[in-house]
Amino acid sequence: MNKILFTMAVAAICQTAAAQGPRRGFHREAFTTETPMVHDPVMAKDGDTYYIYATGMGIQQMTSKDRKTWTVLPQPVMTVIPGWTTDSVPGFGNHVWAPDVIRWHGRWWLAYSCSTFGKNGSAIGLLSSRSLGANMWKDEGCIVTSREKRDNWNAIDPNFIIDGNDQPWLVWGSFWDGIQLARLDSTMHLAHGVRPHTVARRYDPSYKPTEENPTSKYAGTNAIEAPFILKHGGYYYLFVSWDYCCRGAKSNYRVAVGRSKTVAGPYLDRTGKDMAQGGGTLFLEGDKQEWEAAGHCAAYNFDGEDIFICHGYSAKQNGAAMLIQRPITWTADGWPELKP
Repeated sequence: MNKILFTMAVAAICQTAAAQGPRRGFHREAFTTETPMVHDPVMAKDGDTYYIYATGMGIQQMTSKDRKTWTVLPQPVMTVIPGWTTDSVPGFGNHVWAPDVIRWHGRWWLAYSCSTFGKNGSAIGLLSSRSLGANMWKDEGCIVTSREKRDNWNAIDPNFIIDGNDQPWLVWGSFWDGIQLARLDSTMHLAHGVRPHTVARRYDPSYKPTEENPTSKYAGTNAIEAPFILKHGGYYYLFVSWDYCCRGAKSNYRVAVGRSKTVAGPYLDRTGKDMAQGGGTLFLEGDKQEWEAAGHCAAYNFDGEDIFICHGYSAKQNGAAMLIQRPITWTADGWPELKP
């Protein structure tokens, strides 16, 4: 592989984020907005510019100088989808899910999800670049794959975390046996001989939910996904999304959190319950006035300020997925909270 993926403006590229069909559309030029529609957003800052990457055809991208007004770009990150993705994931096209981006050792690394809805035959791919502004990405192949009937986890929703020893890790997962974590090597691929382990589940493994999964007959009811780890103080904080996304105004997505002294876990909630046993402290949910539900989050420190982002399903716009940004404050005993 190792093709250089040049992202060029082309006529009529699909612009929006997708897990919601009604939001799909085409535009020929960049446009600006203070209320961007977005699904599964992550953020980065390179120089004086902020970047958002999100689910969409070839990965949606937008830029901002102040995190208030966003320019939605007409071109995706990937105008060429590597051939290995469709070989690895039957049915995958160019609708790329849930990216993550991080700078490490002088390069930007962007992971992305290749899947089909509700199934765990999936793969997490990797791109690298010297600069976000150049928008020139190198295909670094596949980080990890999952196979139906082979793996009881799903290789989507990746998030990079670098520990205090400059060691990279990847946390990922959706449904099945929950959130997975594994150590990476110096090329940002799974380290040799490493097997992932489960760090968070929606329910205690002995609990059997009686309600069926309303979104998929394949995935079961362990409704947890979209992990993100933030290092703050002496802890690593694991944010996860509970319950169901991608249903517009019927979504009941919400965010829970736990923390650990080490990246590998265990991650405990405020009561001391292990997230791998169904623990988790509720962090954000829909207020049913502005947001029906909210989830698939990320958290950062930019210019000395801790911020939280996610997508929310707008109560006023019939469940459209839109960007939420909120400052994070910290309690005296070191737990994150959101400013109104």
